[in-house]
Amino acid sequence: MSKNDNNLRTEFTKTIIQFTTAAFGFVAALAWNETIKQFIDKFISPGSGFVSSLIYAMMVTFIAVFVTYYLGRVAQANKEKEEKK
Repeated sequence: MSKNDNNLRTEFTKTIIQFTTAAFGFVAALAWNETIKQFIDKFISPGSGFVSSLIYAMMVTFIAVFVTYYLGRVAQANKEKEEKK
């Protein structure tokens, strides 16, 4: 097996892992989507579609910002740790 074949195999494996991870992330996002919608529907009266949509959008935005911020801090801490080595 040549070096190019080995590099291709490594890149292919990395790509498959990334796609699989993204797919599971998408499924998890869909599950959370339904959970948040049901949570809002439980506490908001039926027929208030705009209000429930607004609350849903705000909750999802808050969660997305919080998770993105947290993951950014974790990535930065890992980067700094690697640079110290």
